[in-house]
Amino acid sequence: MNNTMMKMYLVAKSLIEREEGQDLVEYALVVALIAFGAITGMGYLATGLNKAFSSIASTLTSNV
Repeated sequence: MNNTMMKMYLVAKSLIEREEGQDLVEYALVVALIAFGAITGMGYLATGLNKAFSSIASTLTSNV
């Protein structure tokens, strides 16, 4: 009887201490952070490119 209880205790303890799900959550958070940074960076890049091409277009229009 004591041996069975010890086995049940060890199984329950191993289930509680499992960390596989924690790794998945950490990876998901890292991916979300990278995606957020990429979206923000692309917004600033798009604004800068738009201003640069507008400047080029106005310069070409005024000189042609």
